[in-house]
Amino acid sequence: MGLFYTYLGAVDLGLIWGFLVLGVYITFRLLNIADMTVDGSFATGGAVCAVCVLNGIHPLLAIVIAMLAGSLAGFVTGMLITKCQIPAILAGILTQIGLYSINLRIMGSRANLPLTTADTLFATLAKNWGISRYYIALGIALTFVVIVIALLYWFFGTEMGSAFRATGNNEQMARSLGINTDMMKLLGLMLANALVALSGSLNTLYGQASDVRAGTGAIVIALASIVIGEVIFRFKKSNFALTLCSVIVGSMIYRCIVALVLQLGLNTDDLKLLTAIIVGIALTVPTLLAKQRQLATYKKLTAKEDK
Repeated sequence: MGLFYTYLGAVDLGLIWGFLVLGVYITFRLLNIADMTVDGSFATGGAVCAVCVLNGIHPLLAIVIAMLAGSLAGFVTGMLITKCQIPAILAGILTQIGLYSINLRIMGSRANLPLTTADTLFATLAKNWGISRYYIALGIALTFVVIVIALLYWFFGTEMGSAFRATGNNEQMARSLGINTDMMKLLGLMLANALVALSGSLNTLYGQASDVRAGTGAIVIALASIVIGEVIFRFKKSNFALTLCSVIVGSMIYRCIVALVLQLGLNTDDLKLLTAIIVGIALTVPTLLAKQRQLATYKKLTAKEDK
């Protein structure tokens, strides 16, 4: 039974971190921007949510406030990119570094903020309903996933959403069509970091603690989840809803892989190395498969010519 709850907890974390992965997917895949802000905005979401909850604000309202704080972080990065003409990676790093100090300020100069005595939604519902916290987390996370994916699917089907995707596909062509590409970049970074902050706030409520270093390496974990989802679920690009779902599933698979490896006795200090290996393998496999398909096609054409 303990093993079952271990993997159920991994699925819960996969769903919660799935919002982070969705945020990175928006910037990395749709906007073609490598946004390093997420390592900081994840912790910002957790810090703001924790402080709000400790001050008696309802957890759901605290999550909304945390998302606004995350979008503000994305706004700063967007301004650095669009107005200051700073390269995207450097702009994200600058914001990320600044957020570390800001997050410490938010948490009262404390690196860790426990929430054991506060209403964290997960623990409160588990206690009131007499249900395991793992099942409560699964239900809450799935509810948020359905709502967020539905809203994203609707948004990217609108005229503004189409302009947003056009900016990522071909910025020069989008400009020639009269699209304000700087505004689209700004909007995308704000939306992405709001989702990252949502992930950070849910992670804080689930773990009943906020840590200033919670987002360290988040970008790598997100990329690993995206690649895993894309490798396993090869949907057509037009099927955007299933593509978004595949990103979430990739996050859950990544967490289950981590849980499995830890069960086999891997030292937790080696998790970053494991993530790098997973990303490397996931990026290599599609390339090898594509080359294999090209070789098979070439052999078929050669065989036909010989006949």
